[in-house]
Amino acid sequence: MMQASYYPTPIMISASGHYPPRSPPPNGLSRRSAHSPKSSVDRHAQIAASAGDNALAEPSKHTDLWFCDGSIVLRAEDTLFRVHKSQLARHSPFFCDLFSLPQPSADSTTSSSTVVANRNPALQIDTTNEIEGCPVLRLYDTAEDVENLLTALYDGPNFGKNDSADFRIVSGILRLATKYLVDSLRTKALVHLSRAWPTSLKGWDAREDLARADEMQSGPGMSNIYPSPADVVILAREVNAPSLLPSAFYDLSRYHYTQLFEQDDESGPSIADLSLSNADLQRLALGKEASQHAITTLIRSMGSHSHSLLLGHHTHTHRSCRRDFSELVALATQHYLFDRERGCTDPLYVAEELGQPLYDFGQASGADDTRFGESRRSAEVSECEACARALAMWTTRERERMWKMIPLWFRLDV
Repeated sequence: MMQASYYPTPIMISASGHYPPRSPPPNGLSRRSAHSPKSSVDRHAQIAASAGDNALAEPSKHTDLWFCDGSIVLRAEDTLFRVHKSQLARHSPFFCDLFSLPQPSADSTTSSSTVVANRNPALQIDTTNEIEGCPVLRLYDTAEDVENLLTALYDGPNFGKNDSADFRIVSGILRLATKYLVDSLRTKALVHLSRAWPTSLKGWDAREDLARADEMQSGPGMSNIYPSPADVVILAREVNAPSLLPSAFYDLSRYHYTQLFEQDDESGPSIADLSLSNADLQRLALGKEASQHAITTLIRSMGSHSHSLLLGHHTHTHRSCRRDFSELVALATQHYLFDRERGCTDPLYVAEELGQPLYDFGQASGADDTRFGESRRSAEVSECEACARALAMWTTRERERMWKMIPLWFRLDV
């Protein structure tokens, strides 16, 4: 059974009302869209099988994408789209070249108008079995993906919130825009996906803020704002979009191994049911190990540098500040390294939590506010705020360093 929420319980919550730092719970893999994209290999096999099944099926006209003045009929599975050659050729060099080639005669067995697209069967315009006076071009793609591509070409892309339903549409557009060389749509789709799978730490934090806000509304472990990162890895490989990989691999590494590889009636399919390559599974394992090691290194480094952090902001190192740093290191060690039930696998989260102003440096728990006198207390608070700022600056630098290391952790060439 999967845990209800990814969030480790915070060590301490600020009395001043600060929210705990960002970190969305990786949802159970079963929470990804029921229609999430398959890998390219699976999709090609699925489409080829569908084409065979539909060869004898009576095709039906699409209710919206059937223009009476259209000049060509596209058939995808058992759906017909009557569209304009000029519209396709205007956006796609692939279709422009296809339509400019001589058309075959009725008794031709081979033709110069045959165009091979990737690993799909050859595309050939059928001029012998016209529909309402239009030649027919069979596409070996799903009808849903073709519908989304054509809608984007005619009406412009209308992307959503990067949730699972939106990902289903955008991924289909991106696949076909890549396949048929519709560069403008490919660029827009990648820009949209990069908001959920960013290349900068600032973008990642903005993404996490949205996920945290969604979880606060829907409840722990119920957030479903983003699709499965495994689906994103598969899509990025299929369309050659390496910029999506670091954040997708990092997000995937935050799942526990039981979530990744086990399956039960409630949790649904595991990652083993997805077509990640053996090389990517190896990258995931190596990166997950590296990210967990980064947490250990972070806490040890904080402990070894705490004295210098304090000395940099105090004329004399305050015993209370040293005590609080020692307690923080001990709590972090117990919480993140030894408590395996809640063990955290998100070093960016850990670093941010440790740098948040959630700890009352230099003030004993439950101490009387007037025990040192007002002037002495004001001086101590000022100096301990300096310690908190120093720790926050240090963890900020550590987070930036970690972010730059993520491609190396997962052996990614980006």
